Amino acid sequence: MLAIIGGTGIYQIDGLAVEQEHEIDTPFGKPSAAIKQGSYLGQTVFFLPRHGNSHQLLPSEVNYQANIWALKSLGVTQIVGFSAVGSLQQEIAPGDLAICGQYFDFIKGSRAKSFFGNGLVAHVSTAEPSCKHLAQGIVEAANNLEVTIHDNKTYACVDGPRLGSKAESLFLKNAAACDLVGMTNVPEAFLAREAQICYCTIGIATDYDCWQDDPSQHVSVEQVISRYGESLTKAKSVLESFIKTHQADESCGCRSALASAVLTPESALSSEAKALLAVLSR
Repeated sequence: MLAIIGGTGIYQIDGLAVEQEHEIDTPFGKPSAAIKQGSYLGQTVFFLPRHGNSHQLLPSEVNYQANIWALKSLGVTQIVGFSAVGSLQQEIAPGDLAICGQYFDFIKGSRAKSFFGNGLVAHVSTAEPSCKHLAQGIVEAANNLEVTIHDNKTYACVDGPRLGSKAESLFLKNAAACDLVGMTNVPEAFLAREAQICYCTIGIATDYDCWQDDPSQHVSVEQVISRYGESLTKAKSVLESFIKTHQADESCGCRSALASAVLTPESALSSEAKALLAVLSR
């Protein structure tokens, strides 16, 4: 069961024959929007716009817990996300696609980053936070279409909503050795792992952030929107090719991330904690 999380500019999936819309209340509140379920290339696919139907949610306002929980409750086992990203490396040119393989958490605000707590303790491994099986399938799909895609890149997640300073951009590029910068994949990627969902993001590079000396290359909203729009057709073609050929792997380690992660014995769990764990463990 595959879900697509759409980022900036992706508020629907062309070709998705919507059969049902799910309005879901979760223990963590409401998701960004109703989740659309439909048929896409002969497969059941779910779709959720990360920022809401009209892009009304700041990155820090997105209810990531509710989004992932709602998808999990519908039986989703795989998520492919789309995100606009800034490039911190010269070789990742604006317009290129990139697979986010690693994450650097540079969030300093108060985003809820885990399903655990309140009497339920678990520590999930995120050494490899993106699903390699999904990533491999997406890269193969892009290669088959001769679309430039950069694999296993490191995504730095910042708070937003402001665009970064040059000092911050240089820090993320040089000190943290990051390749991409964005505002939304943390805690989304880590919550997906806690929910035992295979997760991978296709980053669409829209700019060089602001680490270069040339001020004309510094990121602006106008730049992001124009370049992102130009790349969406290419990204969607990769998605279509991926869905046509991809086979889920239920033996993937993402699907058993909680196997040895929970420390609190069942006898010490409240009924609410047991119910939460039951959903995450499916």
